[in-house]
Amino acid sequence: MTGGSFSPSSGAGAVSGTSGADGAGTRIVLADDHAVVRSGLRLLLEGAGFEVVAEAGDVAETVRKVRAYKPDVLLLDLSMPDGSSLAAIPTLLEASRATAIVVLTMRSDPAIAHEALRSGACGFVLKEAADSELVDAVHAAAEGHRYLDPQLGASLAIEPLAISAPPDGLSDRELQVLKLIALGYTNIEIARELVLSIRTVEAHRSHLQHKLELGSRAELVQYATEHRLIS
Repeated sequence: MTGGSFSPSSGAGAVSGTSGADGAGTRIVLADDHAVVRSGLRLLLEGAGFEVVAEAGDVAETVRKVRAYKPDVLLLDLSMPDGSSLAAIPTLLEASRATAIVVLTMRSDPAIAHEALRSGACGFVLKEAADSELVDAVHAAAEGHRYLDPQLGASLAIEPLAISAPPDGLSDRELQVLKLIALGYTNIEIARELVLSIRTVEAHRSHLQHKLELGSRAELVQYATEHRLIS
């Protein structure tokens, strides 16, 4: 998280009329780079009956904790010090397919919410509304449903963003690698951004070039531009 802080309102059990027993059995990993924010979130969630099994302060630690604990829900801050949490969502889902991801952020951009949901998150909550929305979002995620902050839901309803499949049979991961290549990232930078090994990035790049029948970075950039994958 960049700037701001989170502090639960008095009586977490009163959030959205949720009783403590309702969250029983739901295991959560908290991922936020500010310890004080994690403390506030833990108080709110445990007051609603959820079990917080682990905390993480950066993307790499989040991947490790999700892989180790296999939580029912991961509460994920988008702004981490070691990379993009948004870009790491597919890696987190690979680490634990049964874990539902709820994004918690200060950024009220419908395009970011759309991208988070397209990447595999099932919830998107603004930190400014966490007191009133977070418990409902975690309940929905644990039950296999999507939850979008009402403010963003209204924005998307007014200006809907089409969710389209990746072009030419590219996987979501290949599409992520392609976008970063087109933006000028090196293989090492892509590996760091997506929490992958350099060898894995090289393999994705090779698959991209084979699928698209493109031989150079310049051709990949042109392809990404023509398909509006980058601005």
